[in-house]
Amino acid sequence: MLRIALIYGAIAGTIVIGVMTFGIVLEGDKNGAASGQVFGYLTMLVALTLIFVGVKRHRDVNHGGVIKFAPAFLTGLAIAAIAGVFYVIGWEIYLAISDHAYIEQYTSAVIEKKQAAGMAGAELEKLIADMAAMEKYYSNPLLRMPITFSEIFPVGLLISVVSAAVLQNPKTLPARS
Repeated sequence: MLRIALIYGAIAGTIVIGVMTFGIVLEGDKNGAASGQVFGYLTMLVALTLIFVGVKRHRDVNHGGVIKFAPAFLTGLAIAAIAGVFYVIGWEIYLAISDHAYIEQYTSAVIEKKQAAGMAGAELEKLIADMAAMEKYYSNPLLRMPITFSEIFPVGLLISVVSAAVLQNPKTLPARS
């Protein structure tokens, strides 16, 4: 199981961070944070379908085409965790290469967007203070890394549950003889 988790988790995490980093570099904040989040989570959803593939492979190769929910779920969870670790490592590498400019660009874009929408006065000052606090919080890797992991892991958790539920039925995509 560990070998399958390492292979499929590494591939999924690398795909997610590669596509998202490419998107950030290519697009910047032209389309806004909301569209970036939708794109990011869709990328995660597609890449993390490798959890299903990995659980199926584990069922077919290591369990003779039959697996119970718990082992299937644990395999999916291991793949999701490894994908999350690869995602965090990839994000940390991107931040190091970009001199941690992402959070400054993000907070500036949020402030500019709110100003363009007419926010002013005390409300704008509060937003600026909140964004400055967010930058300080985000500069601490012990706080940033769990946040980054929590972006991808719940998606993997959901796919693990669905994969285990579907693949515990040996008639679902049966192993080839």
